[in-house]
Order: sequence, then C-alpha cells, then structure tokens
Amino acid sequence: MSSLGASGDNRPTMNQLDALKQFTTVVADTGDFRQIAQYQPRDATTNPSLILKAVQKPEYAPLLADTVARHRGKPLDEVVDRLLVRFGSEILSLIPGRVSTEVDARLSFDTEATVTRAERLIELYQAEGVHIDRVLIKIASTWEGIRAAERLERRGIHCNLTLLFSFAQAVACGQARVQLISPFVGRIHDWYKKAAGPSWDEAAMAGANDPGVRSVRRIYEHYKRFGIATEVMGASFRNVGQITALAGCDLLTIAPELMAQLAANPAPLARALDAEAARRLDLPAVQFDEAGFRLALNQDAMATEKLAEGIRVFIQDAEKLEALMQTA
Repeated sequence: MSSLGASGDNRPTMNQLDALKQFTTVVADTGDFRQIAQYQPRDATTNPSLILKAVQKPEYAPLLADTVARHRGKPLDEVVDRLLVRFGSEILSLIPGRVSTEVDARLSFDTEATVTRAERLIELYQAEGVHIDRVLIKIASTWEGIRAAERLERRGIHCNLTLLFSFAQAVACGQARVQLISPFVGRIHDWYKKAAGPSWDEAAMAGANDPGVRSVRRIYEHYKRFGIATEVMGASFRNVGQITALAGCDLLTIAPELMAQLAANPAPLARALDAEAARRLDLPAVQFDEAGFRLALNQDAMATEKLAEGIRVFIQDAEKLEALMQTA
C-alpha cells in the first residue's frame, strides 16, 4: 500500500530512486545479478573488479566452475571472456537495456588488440543469442582505447569509455563519436581530498561543489552545448549527495548499496543538470589531436594518476580472476 504524501492527500510519496528515474537512466553498477532485479535499473555495468567480487560469493561459484569445465583446454583469456559474457547474459535476462562488459585492461595501450578482443566479446554474446545493441564494450579512455572505440563504432559495435577523469578525455571521446562515456566522480573526490590533507572541508566540497561532480557537469554541458550525441554516464559514487547533485545526467551507474539509500529516502529530488539550459551556455569549442590530448592529460595530475592507477587495479583483479579460474 502506498503511503500518503506529506499534505495528507492520496498521492504516494516518491522515493529518491524513483524520482531520479524520471529524468536520468539508472544503471546498476554490479556483477551480482541477484541484487539487480529489486531496483529495476534499465542498464547494468560490470568490470573485472566487480566480477571478481561476485565469483567469490558462494552462490556464483558454480557459474565460475561450470564455465571453466565447459572450456577447459582453451586459452585462459578466452575462458575469462566467456565468463564475462556468461555474467553479462544473466544480467541481460533481468534488465530491459544494455550491459557493459570490459576489455582486458592489459590491452589499454594497444588499439589493434583492443579491437580484436572487443569483436570476440561481441561474437560470444551473439552466440548466446544477445543482440549487438544490448552490449557496450568497456574500454579505458587512453588515446589508444579511444581510437579502438572509434573503429568499433564504425562497425556498429557500441562502446563505453571508462576510467575517464579529465575534460580532455571526454572531448576526445566526443570527437570519436563513441556511444557512451563513464566520467568518474568518487575517485576524483578521493584524489582532491587526499591532496588537501587536513585543510579539506567535507561540507564545503559536497554536492555541487564536489570536484568529481563539477567534472561531470563540465563534460555534460560541453556535450549538450555542441550537440555531441555521446551519452554521459556518471560513475564511481561515494555517497548519495554526489548522485543527487547530478540528477538529470543522461545516465548514472550506481552500486546497489547506494540505490538502497536512495530508495529509502522520501525527500524531494530536483533536476540538477538540464540539457536545454546547457545549450544556451557561452562555451568555447574545444578539440584535441593526439599531441594536444597527451599534453592536456599530462598537465592534469589527478587524471594522469587516477587513469594509471585504475588500469593497474583492473589488471590486478583480472590476474586474480585468472588465478581463481586456474584452481576451479
């Protein structure tokens, strides 16, 4: 039974998760597909770290063991891809939209190998009866990764450019006409908080003032102002304040724990980002060639460090996943 609104009328009280879904596509950021159904997201994202976390839970151990047993003797990288596709296919049975599946982070600086691996992932999905439009191939937002995505998009394989921490990365992705980008919020917040040390003022740097939120807003406004069709999906959230400060963004990918907090909060939620307002902004046009991109990224200490760190962490977790598979 719906509860009554605060005024005592018969309108149900809308929680913040439902309110957010009115103007933003909510995406589940998890490999735990049993958690997905209760929040009814449209899309879902996975990465090596999330899959590693999921397969260590008892309820997913049989899925890991079965995949390894079915494909024993095949190259390990192929068996890993088959496991990723197995998870992705299970997720797609629970959501109406798309799932993002990540290319091996060890290929982040190899355009050709990234294209080849992405094509294999799509072939594996198609063998499972999944339509190409329901899969986004996740690729790190390196120069080489962006070039790979540009080629894949021309072939009808849609991409999600991840580990995106800088405006330069976003501009280059827009120029490459990729389907979607995942600008990170929480990891940017973490970097600035650590850099500030004792002088960090959490209250003053919350909500719209959060450096990660400001980064996504700048990217969103640039895309809308210049008619760039690439979808913006804010990612890597540390708290619900970061999420509500980006209400209105094209998509937001949110961990189940934070979805639960939003679903439990009946407070009103207003749109924070507005495409129409962004189109009226007086912003300079920006483009990057390779040299300009590399210089701009190098000049951004936070983005340079977080991109490198993100790739290293995904590689570490991919190696841990491989080790688990070899003992399964």
